[in-house]
Amino acid sequence: MHFRRSAHPRPNAPAAPRSAAAARSRPARREHWLYGRHAVAAALANPERRWRRLLVAAGHEDEAERLLAAAVAERRGGVGPALNVLAREALAALLPPGAVHQGLALEVEPLPAPDFAALLHEVATTARRCVVVVLDQVTDPHNVGAVLRAAAAFGAEAVVVASHDAPPISGALAKAASGAVERIALIRVVNLARALAQLKAAGFWVCGLDETAAAPLAALDLGERVALVLGSEGSGLRRLVRAGCDYLARLPTSPRQPTLNVAGAAAVALYELARRAANF
Repeated sequence: MHFRRSAHPRPNAPAAPRSAAAARSRPARREHWLYGRHAVAAALANPERRWRRLLVAAGHEDEAERLLAAAVAERRGGVGPALNVLAREALAALLPPGAVHQGLALEVEPLPAPDFAALLHEVATTARRCVVVVLDQVTDPHNVGAVLRAAAAFGAEAVVVASHDAPPISGALAKAASGAVERIALIRVVNLARALAQLKAAGFWVCGLDETAAAPLAALDLGERVALVLGSEGSGLRRLVRAGCDYLARLPTSPRQPTLNVAGAAAVALYELARRAANF
């Protein structure tokens, strides 16, 4: 599906302001860094992503050249950003404390926000299988990134979150997603309960994961359109979100360790849905 974003022109540095007055009135540019090998490679290869600077720690130049050549080839042409080689300490100083950059950092423009209504419209015009993940009060960027990675691995179309409590797409989230930020739409909606009702109207069965549910996920026949709903590890699904689910299901975990974190649970549940769809 191609519902999620509209394409950009090929990335370039922003144009210089026309005058000193324009420069003074122009808001300060926010730096937006992606870092780590997979996150940077995926962003370079994404034709919808605009980049500003590619920074490389000294000693990683050959790796960066190979990565950039592969990304430009996957993008089917164009010219990548110039490599700016820095000492490792200088590179680390530009990134959040503790960022695991693997010698690579890419300053980018944020991607256009994907649209929930566009997803629903796209679903209405296709007959193929569609799985959407819905996250209720999952605020940790590492968890959201890992869910995006699992969604990409097991063929989900999008991850839907509430706009008021979901983390922004930061370098930490993109690193945890291992490139999936460029491949899976992270859609923000104002009201999750309303979004679930709209998914139902579009033909989805809505299934919430709950460790106390009577039925295991594998026992349910959820069809070709599934919205898989996961809550935070502490409080689980909120009342109205739970009420909006057609089914509640659990994963068959051991009594010795009955719970998984939200990213682990999403991966297991998405694998189960993909396994059944592929009949293996």
